[in-house]
Amino acid sequence: MKPRPTRSGLRVPGLDWLLMTAVVALLLFGAVLIWSATIHRDDLNLGDPAAYLKKELVNIAIGLVLLVMVLATDHRWVRIVAPLVYLASVLGLVLVLVMGTSVNGSRSWLMLGGLSTQPSEFAKLAVVIGMALLVAERAEGASRTHVGSVDVIGMLVIAGIPAVLILLQPDLGTMLVLAATVFGALAIAGVARAWLAGLVVAGVAGAVAVVRLGLLKDYQLDRFLAFTDPTLDPRGAGYNVEQARIAVGNGGLFGQGLFDGSQTRAGFVPEQHTDFVFTVAGEELGLIGGAVLIALLGVVIWRALAIAAHTDDTFGRVAAAGIACWFGFQAFQNIGMCLGIMPVTGVPLPFVSYGGSSLFASLLAVGLLQNIHLRSTAALPTRYVVAPRRTLVSR
Repeated sequence: MKPRPTRSGLRVPGLDWLLMTAVVALLLFGAVLIWSATIHRDDLNLGDPAAYLKKELVNIAIGLVLLVMVLATDHRWVRIVAPLVYLASVLGLVLVLVMGTSVNGSRSWLMLGGLSTQPSEFAKLAVVIGMALLVAERAEGASRTHVGSVDVIGMLVIAGIPAVLILLQPDLGTMLVLAATVFGALAIAGVARAWLAGLVVAGVAGAVAVVRLGLLKDYQLDRFLAFTDPTLDPRGAGYNVEQARIAVGNGGLFGQGLFDGSQTRAGFVPEQHTDFVFTVAGEELGLIGGAVLIALLGVVIWRALAIAAHTDDTFGRVAAAGIACWFGFQAFQNIGMCLGIMPVTGVPLPFVSYGGSSLFASLLAVGLLQNIHLRSTAALPTRYVVAPRRTLVSR
């Protein structure tokens, strides 16, 4: 009898399922927290307790479609479309200044056919892919690995145009996130330490100059003063910080129970379904629930950094690292302002806060991460997992 061939299982490259699982868990986590924050707020839900839950589920569905579209796009098309994405983002920021709507003192929103969008959220992704594309094109064109001064200047110009437009809105929170993202992308790209040190010094000097010259709006300055001492204006600028601290402190170890948070039910925390959604987790799910939420965000950031580390493509490495810095700093800033360790700047919690623009931009970024991961794993040799061999008996 002829010997039967040994069976072997083929393990083909695929998605980063750990990243995908963490993102989906955060989306569901956020939808429930948004529901809890609005279920008792008739002034928001207009009599429909599930109104914001339904809206968020629609946003999630649209965002996942965008994620799949980017994931399934050939990497060559991603690089071709990148300049168009950047130009569209800059155009959106210009339109905001011309015909945008002001919310909480910042002209950040653009109304399109009854729908509102925040171009500055998409600008974060546009800057990341723009900088990554510049470094990749110059490195591949010159067959070199180091990043020169011309490259650094080009990357700073790409980041500087949206940054100036965002400052004119003014949107200080997004500007801080963008600055951290740019710095991280520059560091991963291999920029000389002298450049990085110079940028830090320039950033500190610029911040001091802005305060000394009185370029900040009164409400922005009040927020920073309230951060240093919330008791200065407990009914004004310090109100958000004080109520957020109370809500998180009420949660204890295990929380007051989902939908049963006293501060949340009473609506004492302003913008709780958007900027301060973490306080819902802190109050109703306690330290344990808040830790789980932070751990899920940590997994997303870890996988983004892992994808950056395991790709040989310059574009993919810089883009993935930039996205990791974006998610990491924005999450730290949002949770920090809920705990009172960072000033209130009005940035959403990635994947969790209510709102289409932030969610769409974040899921587009995850789609790009998966696209980079698929390309990097596809370049590896095919791996086989050999099943236990069967003993062949001659008859």
